[in-house]
Amino acid sequence: MLVFAAITPHPPLLIPTIGKKEALGKIQKTKTAMESLEEDLYLAKPNIIIVISPHAHNFSDSFALNVCPEYETDLRQFGDLATKLKFKGEMDMPSQLREMSLEKKIKTSMISEPRLDHGATVPLYYLTKHITDIALMPISFTDLDWKTHFDFGYMLKELIMNTNKRVAVIASGDLSHALTSDAPAGYSPVGQKFDDTIRELLSTNNIAGFLQLEEDFVEQAAQCGLRSFLILLGILRDFKYTYKEYSYEGPFGVGYLTANFQL
Repeated sequence: MLVFAAITPHPPLLIPTIGKKEALGKIQKTKTAMESLEEDLYLAKPNIIIVISPHAHNFSDSFALNVCPEYETDLRQFGDLATKLKFKGEMDMPSQLREMSLEKKIKTSMISEPRLDHGATVPLYYLTKHITDIALMPISFTDLDWKTHFDFGYMLKELIMNTNKRVAVIASGDLSHALTSDAPAGYSPVGQKFDDTIRELLSTNNIAGFLQLEEDFVEQAAQCGLRSFLILLGILRDFKYTYKEYSYEGPFGVGYLTANFQL
């Protein structure tokens, strides 16, 4: 059963060993929001966490299901050799999902990568501080169209609802990387419009609006979270929930959205 669903950003600067006091101060709203989500997840008492990361190993035409007996976070590329979190892997659900995908003709691939990228590590660092004995199921998206990602999420929902385990889903993803002139992707006038559009579509549960987003508009926004969100929305299809935006900010030219879908 599904007990928790959230959208999180993943700036490495949120990790104290990477982001010093000045940098953390600039994203205090996001930090506080992640701490609130941590309380929500703790109260949900999950057995399994499904984390969708834009920076995990992915294939252009196939959803990657990462299956390992154990995972370890890896932030070496950001100069952090100290932060090492370990999680056991969920070994049953990925194979079940693989079987379902064959029946429904949605392409999936099984991989085995024990190192977790920062897209998974940052939210897990904050959200699992007081949770023990959980299993992790990392998945990553594809280059395929929006509806395929929504349909994949709906298939995943069927699997989640057929298990007696308590499942949490974290859709990791940043919004536009082009909000300001010093942003990672440089400035684009589409950047803020994209962020405002996504927030509006989420707050009104406008699935049709998501599926009608033009590819050129999304590409110009230089984002990384849309496909993660679409998978989550597929999982949430037919659920009654209250969408709660905990924070949104973009101090480094990247839109950071933190939100909970209260079930």
